[in-house]
Amino acid sequence: MKLFFQGWDEELVHGVKELEAQLGFQMDPSGLPVEVVRLSPDAGQLRVTLSGGKGRIEYVEKIHFFRALGLFVEHAKTKESFDLTERPSFDYNGAMLDASRNAVMRVDAIKQMLRYMAVMGLNGLMMYTEDTYEVPELPYFGYMRGRYTAEELRECDDYAALFGIEMIPCIQTLGHLFHALKWQYAEPLRDHPDIVLPGAPATYEFLEQAIRAASAPFRSKRIHIGMDEAFQVGLGRYLRDNGFRDRFEVMNEHVGRVMEITGKLGLEPMIWSDMYFNLLSNDVQGGLYNMEADFSEENMAKIPKGLRFVYWNYWGTDENAYKEVFDKHRLLGSEPIFAGGIHMWNLMAPNHGKTWSSMHPALRAAKRSGLREVFATAWGDNGNEANHFVILPGLQLFAEYGYHDGEVTDEHLQKRLAACTGLDLFGPLEALKGMDEVPEVYEGNYYGANPSKFLLWQDPLIGLFDKHVEGMEGTLPDYYAGLAEKWRGYLAGEGSGWTEPFTAMFAFYEKLAAALSVKSTLGVTIKRLYDAGDRDGLRRIADETLPELSRRVEELRVAHRELWLGTYKPFGWEVLDIRYGGVLARAASARDRLLDYVNGRVPQLEELEAERLVFNQNNVFGTLDVNGLYHQIATAGSLSM
Repeated sequence: MKLFFQGWDEELVHGVKELEAQLGFQMDPSGLPVEVVRLSPDAGQLRVTLSGGKGRIEYVEKIHFFRALGLFVEHAKTKESFDLTERPSFDYNGAMLDASRNAVMRVDAIKQMLRYMAVMGLNGLMMYTEDTYEVPELPYFGYMRGRYTAEELRECDDYAALFGIEMIPCIQTLGHLFHALKWQYAEPLRDHPDIVLPGAPATYEFLEQAIRAASAPFRSKRIHIGMDEAFQVGLGRYLRDNGFRDRFEVMNEHVGRVMEITGKLGLEPMIWSDMYFNLLSNDVQGGLYNMEADFSEENMAKIPKGLRFVYWNYWGTDENAYKEVFDKHRLLGSEPIFAGGIHMWNLMAPNHGKTWSSMHPALRAAKRSGLREVFATAWGDNGNEANHFVILPGLQLFAEYGYHDGEVTDEHLQKRLAACTGLDLFGPLEALKGMDEVPEVYEGNYYGANPSKFLLWQDPLIGLFDKHVEGMEGTLPDYYAGLAEKWRGYLAGEGSGWTEPFTAMFAFYEKLAAALSVKSTLGVTIKRLYDAGDRDGLRRIADETLPELSRRVEELRVAHRELWLGTYKPFGWEVLDIRYGGVLARAASARDRLLDYVNGRVPQLEELEAERLVFNQNNVFGTLDVNGLYHQIATAGSLSM
């Protein structure tokens, strides 16, 4: 398709050029004429029309033009005439991508994400950086963690500006600073291992250096300064130095001191809101968003003025409950910002079921409550094993709630995601939830089961999760074999026209499913054969199954590495290499142990004599409705002490 834009602002040209290949058109004077009209700010809408061989795009904000461009191209490919109008529901609608859980997205990958976001009409991006940005005065800040240079962040901000996307620095200034504080230089700054020491002059010198470095590369004067989940603030070194003080007062003093820094730098801060709900309900255990928290006028008057508060909720399914918390936030003195979640953290594959069940009601409530700012978080907890590009269906969900007046159905999302990316991705990406929505998992996987993770990393002889897959030897391996075939089918079909990282992504999931088709119930089989005294069966496991498993795991490791290095800096991959190395080493040891037993070198295997119990370190709702972290999965011993 060829398009000839008329009457447009020159500032749009470069951004349009960046999107030609993605949207499948060319700018050409001989192409379909499209008049571009920028409306006055009070118009509050975007509109695309095609009639009589002439097109027209009307817009207010730059980001609305790029959303409208995507709509125009989508419909012009199949229709001779149309007239579409959308009215944006949110002033700020975007994403926060975790760059602090080992995976630091490469600049070219950020640019690719920005191009997708531009056509969706999403106008905000935060890269969550606890210590993964350069602070000139602090050489150990982000050391060997893939930290961004100021030049890299400035390059991303310049690119985002082409499309009217605001990049906002997103850091931490109270808790979640373990990696920044673990070095010797930070000893005077620690209240707890991951919380800075309130009130100490050295703390605010450190924070000023960090805030200055984090904000300098960006055009935006807004900054997210974090401060969530610091539930032990004031109870560590601060308590020893100062005695016990009301922690609400400690928090307010710290917030005030940090706001002095942001004020000096001309910045407009926002923070996560959970600490105020926590401190005003006296919940030392870290409870979240207690609606009985004391939001009296007296308490509200003590909170420093000029803050915006971000309410985060990744799990709620009650639309009215969301609205009640939004209203409670307004007592803090400003309009709340809502942060939802696209579930990819502590997972090998995305949990779109939980994203759908929580974010549909959340976004309906946000529109109903008149919120003007929302964004989607995509965390990478516990190793960032899933790739950030799996979140595209969730980003499209946020985008459509921001512009679309009708019901946001999967069919609508499928068409829009294909139009925005130029690729037929919705079905395949949405189907990846099947890696964890296995038989026996609660419908929609609301409880966040992650069997594709714990079945991969658990030990074949110790099997901390084997109790959960007992009786599934005849079904689970076949289930994962079917998924491997399904992912291969995608690669051979619609995937033949995909760009990266999607080809590498589905190659990774094909290898993961293939490995799990061997490993998912292997520990159960080994224990059954051992209990039955079937030495011939154990010999077959040792001579055939375990070598085949090792071969598949090595193929999986290589595929995962290719996917990682195409999206992220190499720092952090070593963590997953170590995990894969552990699986391979333990498979080799399992083979040796089994052969020692079947050949009579040892009278018994103590690992297999032990009774298998249910994994109960966290809530278990059903047979497989369990979620494990790597250090819990791999061993009942200690990986850190």
